[in-house]
Amino acid sequence: MAKYDVYGLGNALVDIECEVSVEVLQNLGVDKGVMTLLEEADQQRIIDHLSSYSLKRGCGGSAANTLIAVSQFGGKSCYSCKVANDEPGQFYLDDLICCGVDTNLQQHQPEAGVTGKCLVFVTPDADRTMNTFLGISGRFSEAELLPDAIANSTYTYIEGYLVTSPDAKAAAIKARDMAKAAGQKVSLTLSDFNMVSFFKDGLLEMIGSGLDLIFANESEALKMAETEDISAAIDHMKTLATCFAITRGPQGSLIYDGQQVLEIAPTPVKAIDTVGAGDMYAGAVLYGITNGMSYSEAGQLGSVAAAKLVASLGPRMPTEVTRSLLTEVKTAS
Repeated sequence: MAKYDVYGLGNALVDIECEVSVEVLQNLGVDKGVMTLLEEADQQRIIDHLSSYSLKRGCGGSAANTLIAVSQFGGKSCYSCKVANDEPGQFYLDDLICCGVDTNLQQHQPEAGVTGKCLVFVTPDADRTMNTFLGISGRFSEAELLPDAIANSTYTYIEGYLVTSPDAKAAAIKARDMAKAAGQKVSLTLSDFNMVSFFKDGLLEMIGSGLDLIFANESEALKMAETEDISAAIDHMKTLATCFAITRGPQGSLIYDGQQVLEIAPTPVKAIDTVGAGDMYAGAVLYGITNGMSYSEAGQLGSVAAAKLVASLGPRMPTEVTRSLLTEVKTAS
């Protein structure tokens, strides 16, 4: 038995979430609907501008959200990341542990520096826009990896955002190779349309000769295949991974289980905040397939959980809510 269901690596970012209008984004010169990397001074300028707004803080980063979801469903997860020895860094560690996720931060003494932050803007159309200063997370490297945890995890899960840093990309490739050498599986999320648009070659390096499972939304999958045809994108994804999942928003999702493409029906809901929906979906699917569920059942859990998440603010739900959704899906099966 593996010690962990999922070991993940990604950017440790203190999320600062704020509800704003589209006009506010335009006035700030912020590109809507994507993740944009900023320098610290530029991010602070925006934070200062939002001084009159209600700001909600939590430990975040795409992979962290996914591993927290795995833990909340009842799975065992471990996360490697990098924070500084400042107040946000301590907040991040405390919040991660509170969410039931083991971490290298419990073993590695934080260095001097500035912990990364991500401004998450939620507009009335439920879209999410992110402005990120990576801070010390931009120096994530092989030093943050936990070889024993990788070897004792059913899946190693890699955040696609790591592709923006040469050292982080090298660490992701090292983790991939460690997991494969230990006979374990490897999963990757493409993370963001901009990652595929500007760092496709790097993502392909991280994928290497092929992974066990890739997560993407429809726009990312289409861009990866350089097509507008979802069928062509599916065929292309088959060359990159044994299995994959493509989320399609209101149209539900598609999961290729290695033999057939499964259509996962959407769960109708009025979306308020789509922050973390893809992360929650990935967490639910990873929990499911590492805990005895079929890909179809895991996909249904992902659909239900993502829908429940977007009906409220924030990238995570209370643990009791995730557990109730798990019971609901198991009962329906």
